[in-house]
Amino acid sequence: MAAWVRLLRGHAALRRLMSARLQADHGLTVSEYEALLLLDEADGARLRGVDLAAGLVLTPSGVTRLLDRLGKLGFVRRESCQGDARVSYAVLLDAGRQRLAQAACGHVAAIRAVFGERYTDTELGQLAELLGRLPGASTGASACAGDAG
Repeated sequence: MAAWVRLLRGHAALRRLMSARLQADHGLTVSEYEALLLLDEADGARLRGVDLAAGLVLTPSGVTRLLDRLGKLGFVRRESCQGDARVSYAVLLDAGRQRLAQAACGHVAAIRAVFGERYTDTELGQLAELLGRLPGASTGASACAGDAG
């Protein structure tokens, strides 16, 4: 139970810290940043809303609100599926790609600083391997050019 509690509390605290930094520096929340990143990595820079919700671990209504905010900022647009009116896509726009690029390296550097103050490179490798065993955990690409992982 101690591992579970520390994982939950650590995640919540880190998410608040990173979101505050992203908001102050780039006007984005962590969820908004992650949505832009997922769209940037997707084929054609577009995802079905349901796939975006799964990738962000948000409810469909949560993704709708998130996409509304990103749409108002001019970072994404919604696109209907011509073959199925029940399906809609989120499409990354150039302004969203630019904001992601502006935020990415600073965000990655902030994460590295938080972890680097607390763990050695060896410990970080072990932590990544251990957490990688959890259901749904996977390695993702970094939007920061030249990032080694």
